[in-house]
Amino acid sequence: MTTGRSSVSRGDRRRERVLRVRLHPAQAVVVGFALAVAVGTIALMLPVAKVGPGGASFVEALFTATSAVCVTGLTVVDTATFWTPFGQVAIMLLIQLGGLGIMIFAALVGLVLARKMTVRSRLNTIAEAKAIGFDDVRGLVRGIVLISLIIEAVTFLLLFPRFIWGYGYSPGEAAWHALFHSVSAFNNAGFALYTDNMIGFASDPFICLPLCAAIILGGLGFPVIMQLRKEFRRPLHWSMNTKIVLWATGALLVLGTAFITIIEWNNPATLGRLDPWARLLTGFFHSVQTRTAGFNSVDIGAMYDETWLGMDVLMFIGGGPAGTAGGIKVTTFAVLFFIMATELRGEGAVNIFGKRLSRAVHRQAITVVLIAVAAVIAATGVLMALTNENLDRALFEAVSAFATVGLSTGITATLSPPAQIVLVVLMFLGRLGPLTLGSAIALRDRRILYEFPKERPAIG
Repeated sequence: MTTGRSSVSRGDRRRERVLRVRLHPAQAVVVGFALAVAVGTIALMLPVAKVGPGGASFVEALFTATSAVCVTGLTVVDTATFWTPFGQVAIMLLIQLGGLGIMIFAALVGLVLARKMTVRSRLNTIAEAKAIGFDDVRGLVRGIVLISLIIEAVTFLLLFPRFIWGYGYSPGEAAWHALFHSVSAFNNAGFALYTDNMIGFASDPFICLPLCAAIILGGLGFPVIMQLRKEFRRPLHWSMNTKIVLWATGALLVLGTAFITIIEWNNPATLGRLDPWARLLTGFFHSVQTRTAGFNSVDIGAMYDETWLGMDVLMFIGGGPAGTAGGIKVTTFAVLFFIMATELRGEGAVNIFGKRLSRAVHRQAITVVLIAVAAVIAATGVLMALTNENLDRALFEAVSAFATVGLSTGITATLSPPAQIVLVVLMFLGRLGPLTLGSAIALRDRRILYEFPKERPAIG
């Protein structure tokens, strides 16, 4: 009997050790993205991934893999000429993986191979997809994958004939370019198979508009798209999240288009060289890119300083949550706006679209913004210390990396390896989100069972 009890005790201890090493969902998301970056770095360092003798350096491979997995689009080498077809395919797969989400992809593999999901897999998926509730996680995974493939397929079908009939590509070349840019657009990555990115298509609405549509849909976030698919004709049933994302996205797109177009209208190095309709198209195109996509159809480095500052703000805000966009998210920005408006009116509760905002969301929004501001400011200072770049360019690069946008004034490839590593850290932080990464690092599973006396300091 003693032996049996000892055996049971040893078994319990083993189970306890296994339970202790299990990762919290937030930690699992961070580890999953880190592993994807590591695998991508190794793949891109292979000689077969690089044109010419030898393989890519560690920093070149790490930066590109991080930019792809974090769907950013910043590059230190020319995607079109530096990487072989193998390397370009690897980048596209990393973009797709990063856009879907590591935990969602893992759950999809489990569904395909084992036709079931463990409780841990469900929790990880919910954490990454920002889902509310535990019901129908299988449907959530299938819906996210289906939405991604459908939008990418439609974008492909729009680009493919244009590349053939408009630019004389062979069917194989047109298919590859349409596929790569469809995946890059929907996942808000901004990688392009052209040395000058999309500058050669600045006046072509048949290329620019499909890319913009895919970027906007990807930037709305999967929860919004899935709700619109089910309840498009019943706006009264839309959640607060859906309403905020739609209204904020529309407003920012219009304001961004007007701002960029007006400021750059007579700039001979950007919009000034185009006809009026092409200027409007280009202004809209770049407003869309600040949703965190990263394509450019004019030279960003030739834009005015005022335009950079406005784009900094738009990039920092970003797109919708639980999608392929980055930034602090339009919902965070909107929540802070409504909190400010409520405070100025002297009201108590924050009401948005006929619903009262949870006070826990107040703290989350403030935390995200403060961490984001601190990260961008610190990174900007480090970049200026490590390089000879001025504040405008360093800030633009830092915001673009943190917001996983991928737009650049042209200094990324010229930065020193330490400065490029700073951008790698920013891209990783920005893709995961300050709250997710912070929760994974400083996790507290227990509640504090006491409160201190309340006191109110003077504000303002």
